[in-house]
Amino acid sequence: MCGIAGIFNANKNESIDSQTLVNMAAIQHHRGPDNFGYCNPDGLGVGMSHSRLSIIDLNEKRGKQPFYINNQLIYAHNGEFYNFQNIRADLSAQGHQFKTKSDSEVVPKLFSAFGMEKTLAYLRGEFAFSLYDKQSDTLYLVRDRFGIKPLYWTQTDDEIIFGSEVKVVLSHPRVNAEIDTEGLFHQLIQVMVPGTTAFKGINQIEPGHMLKITRANGQFHIDTIKYWDMNFPENTLRPKKSDEFYISGVRKHLIEAVQLRLNADVPVGCYLSGGIDSCCILGLASSSSQTPLKAFTIAFDSNEYDETPIAKEMADSVECEHEILSLDADLLYDNFERTIWHTERTIYNTLAVAKLMMSQQVRHVNYKVVLTGEGSDELFAGYPAFRKDMFLHGLDGIDPQQAKEWQQTLEANNTLFQGAMLPKDEYTCPGLNDKVGFTPSCLQPWLGCRDVAKKLIHKERQAELKHYDPGVAIADKLDSQFLHNRHPLDKAQYVWIKTMLEGQILTWGGDRVDMANSMEARPAFLDHKLAEFATLIPPEMRIKGNREKHVLREAVKGVIPETLYNREKFAFMAPPAHTDQDKWKKLKALIAKYASPEQLEEAKLIDSEYLDHLISRQESQDTTDAEKIQNDALLNHVLGIMILHKHFIMNNLTEIAYDKARSLGWSV
Repeated sequence: MCGIAGIFNANKNESIDSQTLVNMAAIQHHRGPDNFGYCNPDGLGVGMSHSRLSIIDLNEKRGKQPFYINNQLIYAHNGEFYNFQNIRADLSAQGHQFKTKSDSEVVPKLFSAFGMEKTLAYLRGEFAFSLYDKQSDTLYLVRDRFGIKPLYWTQTDDEIIFGSEVKVVLSHPRVNAEIDTEGLFHQLIQVMVPGTTAFKGINQIEPGHMLKITRANGQFHIDTIKYWDMNFPENTLRPKKSDEFYISGVRKHLIEAVQLRLNADVPVGCYLSGGIDSCCILGLASSSSQTPLKAFTIAFDSNEYDETPIAKEMADSVECEHEILSLDADLLYDNFERTIWHTERTIYNTLAVAKLMMSQQVRHVNYKVVLTGEGSDELFAGYPAFRKDMFLHGLDGIDPQQAKEWQQTLEANNTLFQGAMLPKDEYTCPGLNDKVGFTPSCLQPWLGCRDVAKKLIHKERQAELKHYDPGVAIADKLDSQFLHNRHPLDKAQYVWIKTMLEGQILTWGGDRVDMANSMEARPAFLDHKLAEFATLIPPEMRIKGNREKHVLREAVKGVIPETLYNREKFAFMAPPAHTDQDKWKKLKALIAKYASPEQLEEAKLIDSEYLDHLISRQESQDTTDAEKIQNDALLNHVLGIMILHKHFIMNNLTEIAYDKARSLGWSV
């Protein structure tokens, strides 16, 4: 994993400043501390830079990027291609010559041989890359199928500027930093519109998409092209197979995904919570490895949220080395600001901080790579919101009383998460109802707090949102082609994958807090071959009765503890601040530090009076636990917004990037 950056000028005779490219690499030094490089040939009006985290091909002379190939292609890559050895051997047998042992080199070779569309079909892994083709005078910006790796871009009057993080783009001297009002609203309600950020004019390449930017006569022609999506079969086209077909198929594809991700030129460990996802990854990885693995677990200081006992049981069963990081109020809230600098968006729960601290511990013991369990709930319908939608919309022919009883049991067993993973009140959005057929339960907790969130926005900005509906904005980005004639459970999972997976799980719960400490996380469940097989599993097998992830449980039951095999899904969250006086005091102190009335009035983002009201509600004995969970999220978001304002609006990121390059000794 690495960091990439680049500039594409509308005038090919306009030189790209070398030091600017170096600075853009330096400000994301945490993504790639092992080496840096830049490439900006004369007469092309394009330049790229790269900060490298060495994992495959540790020879820095060979692996250094960007690659400049035959004076025709410039290429920079962040991520991993797990099938690179197979691709390299195949191309070598056809006569293609390779100069490195890096997985990155397969892309320019494939592109030269087959073009971009066929190249993408070959790639298996997580990636974000830029490739400039001199012959067609075209820049390609490409992001992996699920959005595991980030890629941001903006357009000025005469340049396209891109990078692995928002701060990279904002460090360019011609890019202005400004909080977008609609982006601000979405920061407060957690769920983002796909492709957007909190910052005006700063966009993301969406998962499974690429930008094809062709330059002609001093102008850019920009095509946004989707090359992959999560394609559940239409209701009448899903194959009818035996239970064993799906169980053995999941096992086969998951084992292959795990084994591919164990390939590295450095040691590989595993993240381990007490959930079935990370436990089965550790179990399969241990069975595939000739030597004991190392596992890393987060321990919370609340028995209601801590899963350490099951993690210990799992670690003992495979005889792995087990690192446990215990986190309390001080560690979580003292590192809140640092976390926001890296996530570049707000967080609703300090789990993001916990994961940043965990990746720091991984690097402290000299590991760079871990396998993780992210993506399993998305493929196999693990989240409680999926069961709720199944019980409400997807059980044709079942006794209504039975469905009602299952729903009541679901609510009773997930009281800790009402207001976050489950809605505290039913909420419907006409725009989503029209597009999806119903308002997915996964979005209801966040869209349901829209009125409170709007009151939190500074009064000078509220008028801009008078006719804005966040649910409609999200619905407009969903592709009807992949919703039409699908089962309600398919639709619920699709909506989560397009919103919460990329915008939350893989961002502030994934890449950004992992790479903050120069550590690569590899989510085996998000192997696209496994995902494509998982779409075939009938909804009634993904959720069998009221049991979630039925097929996965059966596929891996031999490598997980029996306790876990029988256990209901438990959402992985850090204890909210209202559950602990020490945490509440720490959160209030941070709000006082970053969101004082004077600071709020200067920033003109958050309404001071309504913030005071929200804090009073949180301290009232009349406030329900579900409302407190929701309010805790809103207060975390307010704090995050003000920290974003401090670091990205008030600071000069161009100067920060330059100073970082100087301190590292990175120069032209």
